[in-house]
Amino acid sequence: MLDTVVRKYQNWKRFRTTYDELSQLSNRELNDLGISRADIARHARGSMR
Repeated sequence: MLDTVVRKYQNWKRFRTTYDELSQLSNRELNDLGISRADIARHARGSMR
């Protein structure tokens, strides 16, 4: 059970880190990466895999 809690926390932390980093980019930088601002959460969720 504890390993499940730890794994969920690590996934959440990875999501937040990715989300925060992408959110700090300008629209132009996101566009260069092929990401729209609306897609940030989806890409951050993808980092949890």
